Amino acid sequence: MTTSDHVQQDRAQLFKREAALLGFISCGISKAGLLEEEAPRLEKWLKEAKQGKMGYMENHFDKRLDPTKLVPGAKSVVSLLYNYFPEQKQSSDSYQIAKYAYGQDYHEVIKNKLKTLLERVSAQLGQIEGRAFVDSAPILEKAWAAKSGLGWIGKNSNLLTQQVGSFYFIAELVLDIDLPQDPITSDHCGTCTACIDACPTQAITPYEVDGSKCISYFTIELKEAIPKEVSGQFQDWAFGCDICQDVCPWNRFSKSHSEPLFNPDPRLLENTKKDWEEITQEVFSQIFKKSAVKRTKYEGFKRNIDFLLDLGPTLEFAAKSVQLNHKFCAQFCVLGGASCSSTA
Repeated sequence: MTTSDHVQQDRAQLFKREAALLGFISCGISKAGLLEEEAPRLEKWLKEAKQGKMGYMENHFDKRLDPTKLVPGAKSVVSLLYNYFPEQKQSSDSYQIAKYAYGQDYHEVIKNKLKTLLERVSAQLGQIEGRAFVDSAPILEKAWAAKSGLGWIGKNSNLLTQQVGSFYFIAELVLDIDLPQDPITSDHCGTCTACIDACPTQAITPYEVDGSKCISYFTIELKEAIPKEVSGQFQDWAFGCDICQDVCPWNRFSKSHSEPLFNPDPRLLENTKKDWEEITQEVFSQIFKKSAVKRTKYEGFKRNIDFLLDLGPTLEFAAKSVQLNHKFCAQFCVLGGASCSSTA
């Protein structure tokens, strides 16, 4: 091993130590460059219109595949995982909210940690140029995490990690320094088809999710009335969906997170169906003040509840649907390995 190799290894270990101190459960590294294997997959996915009405997914094709086009001079991608699996979950007889949205918006929480990580490492190594990404630009986060050795892309299109599962956020630092490539992990899905069999809308085929059929797409990304042909298929999911993760055998290893900012408002856990059906704008704003759920807004959330009740779109939603935020990322079920971007 050359002196340069030793220097790179020391840098990598520094990143991993500091990341662990900040609460990240894993940190892996890969060389920045073109994701050649992902290009035909993403192109095919888009040509088959599996992005549904998420038109922004068609933008910045080259940047999604090559982070050096996002960060000029980039040499390394540092991928990190941050656990969000909750200690307490909603009652099974209530309308369900995806577990990633229980607490404070992950974009803000993790972005702050990434900035701190870069500051701490720069203080020891000297100024490092780069950018932090948490589902906030056109970058294929799951693909980079897999390339960095943090897991493999499973049949449900989520990143899976042995002895850990998949209930974690993925984040990246794209940097202008050389760091050593970590070894890639092999696929451990085997013959299991639990996620495919369990998906109530049949959105999953092996290693791909049809975003236009996913419950997360309908309840978060779709900004108009939910089609009646999928009525009765949502299994009480009012915001997002965790079905394909809940049934994955690797998630039996999931452990509760230790991040106070991801703890939910008690009402999220306690509310009955009746409570959600009668929720007001004021109560919605209180419960989801800092949650990712606020991105769908009160009208969108009420639309979802009414759809589950088979009431059709409310007058409020019909009047305001065009005003809803078109830039919310639903990466955890929707995008077939292609992470979405609120700024794409």
